[in-house]
Amino acid sequence: MRTGHFLRHIGPRLNSKLSVQQQHARFSAATHTHGDVLSYYCRMVGKGKLVPDENQLKVAQLLRDLQTQLEKYEPASPSILQKWFSKSKPIQKPQGLYIYGAVGRGKTMLMDLFYESTSVQKKQREHFHEFMLDVHSRIHIWKQQSAEQGLGRRSPQYDPIPPVAQAIAEQSWLLCLDEFQVTDIGDAMILKRLFKHLFAAGTVLVSTSNRKPEDLYKNGLQRINFLPFIDVLKSNCMPVALDSGIDYRLKNKTGKDSFFFIIGECDADKELDRIFKVLASQENDIVRPRTLTIKGHNVSFKKTCGQVLDCSFEELCDRAVGAVDYLALSHIFHTVIIRNVPQMMLREKTQARRFITLMDTFYDNRVRVVVSAAVPASQLFKTVSDYDNLTDENRKLMDDLEINDLNASIFSGEEEIFAFERTISRLAEMQTEEYWNRTVPEESEPEEGQQAKLTE
Repeated sequence: MRTGHFLRHIGPRLNSKLSVQQQHARFSAATHTHGDVLSYYCRMVGKGKLVPDENQLKVAQLLRDLQTQLEKYEPASPSILQKWFSKSKPIQKPQGLYIYGAVGRGKTMLMDLFYESTSVQKKQREHFHEFMLDVHSRIHIWKQQSAEQGLGRRSPQYDPIPPVAQAIAEQSWLLCLDEFQVTDIGDAMILKRLFKHLFAAGTVLVSTSNRKPEDLYKNGLQRINFLPFIDVLKSNCMPVALDSGIDYRLKNKTGKDSFFFIIGECDADKELDRIFKVLASQENDIVRPRTLTIKGHNVSFKKTCGQVLDCSFEELCDRAVGAVDYLALSHIFHTVIIRNVPQMMLREKTQARRFITLMDTFYDNRVRVVVSAAVPASQLFKTVSDYDNLTDENRKLMDDLEINDLNASIFSGEEEIFAFERTISRLAEMQTEEYWNRTVPEESEPEEGQQAKLTE
């Protein structure tokens, strides 16, 4: 299907966008009528929506077994009196699953089928990065409240980890976390204690990752302090490899339509202008600049129309914006046009990290993207890893931290390279008709706590 016809075909359905939670709620109602994750997976294979895959089938069976255990499980009440007067012994906490493998193998798809078809009410499904943003926000609030109450740092009640973990467990004792990847030292240093308390409170974890547990935070700073977390994780989650050798996202890319334009091979700006015009015609708004106030700071864009944003790579990845901003954008815009994406070198590592986070957030929230780039998607990230190419800032940082190893992930770009494989795979899926044709609701608003104020 040619791009022009494709846009006309889906245009009328682009009037608004679901939040991830709303999509899950709608899909959940459908899957509950079809039984457990295994039966639903087999039904999709039978209808030709999925290609038969023995490795996926094995993981679906494990998820079905966990689903069965969860039907009989309820986290033990923290009330001592209830424990004393309970006539039956509490059921042992089921072991969760840590599903890992290369990109595009179906990990997220299977976890989502599990999440939607489980009967557990207190459940939460999030991208790992968004989950940790929430954790850090809760910690910050707890510290502020403790300071207001006059509690000193040495007070046992000042420690935010136990109450934060308990609050999360009481709210959602089944956690499904997508793309478990540790790149931030701030996350790395609290994960052991956080999840130790979560698991002790009865939390069951199902997660996906591109890395096996032993490779998490590989070459990270102060990794020796992170290593105990791996034992905690493996004690509570069964590591399961899912790698059939096929990237289904790339396999499903038909090549008949494209929303990824290479500068130099066509008049990319003209193509993007045409697409914006078609999309804008479906919006009940005018083309105008817009300023969003997100978490107390302003983020301005020169060209928007309703829930369509037309901007440059520089506006999204070359200024002080981050994961919280990208999450807010994903709740405001259903389609984002990104112009002039460059080929990123190691020296542009901050740009690369922002671009990875941007695409992860947009993919997870079903945002449609149209891209013009200097090179094909597979060549967007180019690595140069010798010391001579390090910036003066990084050389100074190496000296200050007494780091002699160029392979430390903070300098080698290993984590970015690893994550970029996922980004390229997801970009391929985001070009498909199936991705663009996913159900779009009547209306949606940013979630509480993520709302952005719009000013003219």
